[in-house]
Amino acid sequence: MRIAMIGTGYVGLVSGACFSEFGVDVVCVDKDAGKIEGLKRGEVPIYEPGLEDLVAKNAEAGRLSFTTDLAEAVEGADAVFIAVGTPSRRGDGHADLTYVYDAAKEIAGALKDYAVIVTKSTVPVGTGREVERIIREARPDAEFDVVSNPEFLREGSAIEDFMRPDRVVIGATGERAQEVMRALYRPLYLIETPIVFTSLETSELIKYAANSFLAVKITFINEMADLCEKVGADVHDVARGIGLDGRIGKKFLHPGPGYGGSCFPKDSLALVKTAQDSNSPVRIVETVVDINDKRKKAMAERIVAACGGSVEGKTIGILGVTFKPNTDDMRDAPSLDIIPALQAAGATVRAYDPEGMEEAAEMLKGVTWCDEPYAAMEGADALAVVTEWNLFRALDFDRMKELLARPVVVDLRNIYDPRQMADAGFTYSCIGRPAAAS
Repeated sequence: MRIAMIGTGYVGLVSGACFSEFGVDVVCVDKDAGKIEGLKRGEVPIYEPGLEDLVAKNAEAGRLSFTTDLAEAVEGADAVFIAVGTPSRRGDGHADLTYVYDAAKEIAGALKDYAVIVTKSTVPVGTGREVERIIREARPDAEFDVVSNPEFLREGSAIEDFMRPDRVVIGATGERAQEVMRALYRPLYLIETPIVFTSLETSELIKYAANSFLAVKITFINEMADLCEKVGADVHDVARGIGLDGRIGKKFLHPGPGYGGSCFPKDSLALVKTAQDSNSPVRIVETVVDINDKRKKAMAERIVAACGGSVEGKTIGILGVTFKPNTDDMRDAPSLDIIPALQAAGATVRAYDPEGMEEAAEMLKGVTWCDEPYAAMEGADALAVVTEWNLFRALDFDRMKELLARPVVVDLRNIYDPRQMADAGFTYSCIGRPAAAS
């Protein structure tokens, strides 16, 4: 089989590389000539564990190639995937579908034989029908079907998520389109992966509903963490106690500074807007969006409080700036609220992240970027853990104390044990757990 993947961002590149690993002939398309030339040289523009090796392996095998020529990629393709960005639109929070519709127009001009047009991008309900209308209007003679096939890839474990997913959702009602999609995902049938066939509209809504539900779950445990602090309970025990209930499950019950990244913030907001436009508001999700925005901003206040109520003239060390570990993605990361707030309060910030500093430096000005974790602590009046990279879990406490001007640690990810931190002589602040006396 042969497919074209329009867009070489996170979703397009990971999906294209994984399909090629399945034995499919994949041509990835992007308008950015520099990015395409880099990919041809084996330069992967995003950090995702295992992706560079997967791209190199399949490119060398001739199953994965890159071009700026959309028409060339579409010609002879059994399926054409639209995997372009759908960021939140400025001003109203709706998903910006400009790139999706532009891709549809270009595909219409390139179609010669029957092909399945697949929206892989996360899009609101009704987008697939509009893509179909755009192509049909431009090419009434063309043979095609439009299918929705949302991605459920977690940054940092995207290859495993693609190769061994919980499920594959396909919005396709026509038998011809279903057969093409079944053939593409045949390797997953062999490992008995559930393949869920639905209508276009249902498939589009499933993606937004899934991400919004997980955002609700994260926000719930964060609010429980706040309550635990007030009543003297331990949020980790609460999370375990409720997570062992099979109806709830233990995943996404980890307290922290709020969710970020490329999916949850924009998708939950887009679902709110879609629901409002349909006169069927989702009040729970509306509240979650509001709470999460406020929570990220409040994290700086925790750091200030740990410093005695003021950070004026003080130095704060920051460990981790990406929205989660194992990615270089800075989109809606809590650090984008925390660091500017500390700077506005008069603090000097020293920071380290294993993968995200290059992108972060474009977004966070006035930060001293360090080449390793201990350098971020040197002379700092407090250290804040913002992203839970594994590298930070086994730091030398004695060395930390020697480097810090004051032994103050604010752990926004709860990667350390309060008792151990107290025994080591730190003034330790965490999320939703009782403080241990030193």
